[in-house]
Amino acid sequence: MSEKSYNGGCQCGAVRYRVDKLDLDKSITCNCSRCQKLGSVLAFTPRDNFVLKSGGQNLTEYLFNDKKISHQFCKTCGIQSFAYGQLPDGGKMAAINVNCLDDVDPRSLTPHHVDGKSH
Repeated sequence: MSEKSYNGGCQCGAVRYRVDKLDLDKSITCNCSRCQKLGSVLAFTPRDNFVLKSGGQNLTEYLFNDKKISHQFCKTCGIQSFAYGQLPDGGKMAAINVNCLDDVDPRSLTPHHVDGKSH
């Protein structure tokens, strides 16, 4: 797979977005206290490639640990379909929960595992 554009959102449909230039071949899983429990498969892209199409008023934020990642989830259905944060170079990024992308089967991917529990 190469970089593609995708639409996605939460379960109830209140939150919808489009993400461009997302490379699912670079997706990850993580065993930190949050990702492990959510079962997230994540892919990252510069924030300029992310457009929130609807539902901004229906989002709420959760910060934990070092409070550097702004986890966004729907107030209605509780699904966290994306988060905001920073790339290693300091640029703004969006972390996309691949489970929430339309027409993508995350179980067909081979994500790289990150040991977030030890950090």
